[in-house]
Amino acid sequence: MKKFIRFAIVVLILLVFIGTFVYLYQRSLPELARYEEFTPKMDNIEKTTVITGKIEPRNEVNVKPQISGIISELTHQAGDNIAQGEVIAKVKVIPDMAQLSSAESRVRLAEINLKQAQVNYDREKNLYEQKLVSADEFDQISQALKQAKEEKNYAEDNLQVVRDGISRSNAKASSTLIRSTITGVILDIPVKVGNSVILSNTFNDGTTIATVANMNDLIFRGNIDETEVGRITEGMPMSITIGAIQNYQFEATLEYISPKATESNGANQFEIKAAVSKIGSERIRSGYSANAEIVLERAENVLCIPESAIEFSGDSTFVYVIKGEGENKSYERKPVVTGISDGLMIEIKKGITTDDKIRGPRIIATKES
Repeated sequence: MKKFIRFAIVVLILLVFIGTFVYLYQRSLPELARYEEFTPKMDNIEKTTVITGKIEPRNEVNVKPQISGIISELTHQAGDNIAQGEVIAKVKVIPDMAQLSSAESRVRLAEINLKQAQVNYDREKNLYEQKLVSADEFDQISQALKQAKEEKNYAEDNLQVVRDGISRSNAKASSTLIRSTITGVILDIPVKVGNSVILSNTFNDGTTIATVANMNDLIFRGNIDETEVGRITEGMPMSITIGAIQNYQFEATLEYISPKATESNGANQFEIKAAVSKIGSERIRSGYSANAEIVLERAENVLCIPESAIEFSGDSTFVYVIKGEGENKSYERKPVVTGISDGLMIEIKKGITTDDKIRGPRIIATKES
């Protein structure tokens, strides 16, 4: 039994020794480098840039009240289509006590004046019928009665406006009815029934009752880096993709480039706007995040190779042209003149032809046995 154990130990030691020897031997063998090989081809190359931004309506307005008060009724909700002039909400007026008191006093005064004008008219009419006064005097008294009636009507309308925000004479154009100023879609109604609202004036912006936009006229708004803004011009086509809608793409036309840069994260950015067209049947929502791809440069039917096959040395560029085959294979370093690149393929203007075979990057290494 002891002899068997000794024998097993000896065999184990030999195996470890042999394994270590084989491992070190393989590590000492020289490596054989293998490379990808490319054949130059004629193709089109586009240098593009992607601009991050969002989709929004061109015309978006905030509807605000023309009178202060309390929301008594909302006739629509966010997402509804609405026509210009259609009522969105109704406002109940909370009258100012000083104005209310003044309006009531004016009505009482108008009633007194009207009663006196009526008495004067009746007396003058009786005298006129007896031909004791001239027609001219009678006409003056008649005119005074008409003015007193008009003053009373005006005072009553003013009281109704102060008290209720509406009068008999302006019921259709009442400022208590909040109407949409454009035709479109209601994007937001930030108020609720019972909320207090104030009108817009020189001291404040007023309360927004609703935000309405024309969703049939959309724009893409984004920012482009200062290193690329010089390569774009108004009228250039763009391709828009929206992250929230998979496999959906539509077109746009660049229509605005800001003349002034804004700093963002230490880099100068220029705002751009593009008119969206050919939306299709998809429902686009305001504020969708989107990416716009725009072609900065394009070269058609040019000689190109993968950019990974290019060796850059200072301001010069080189490729390795394969000569021979098998054991006689060698690599000739040749200078080339490059053009535009799309990040994967690069244009070759001079130095090689479609008949050459180019060495690419190293792909595998084997041990020489």
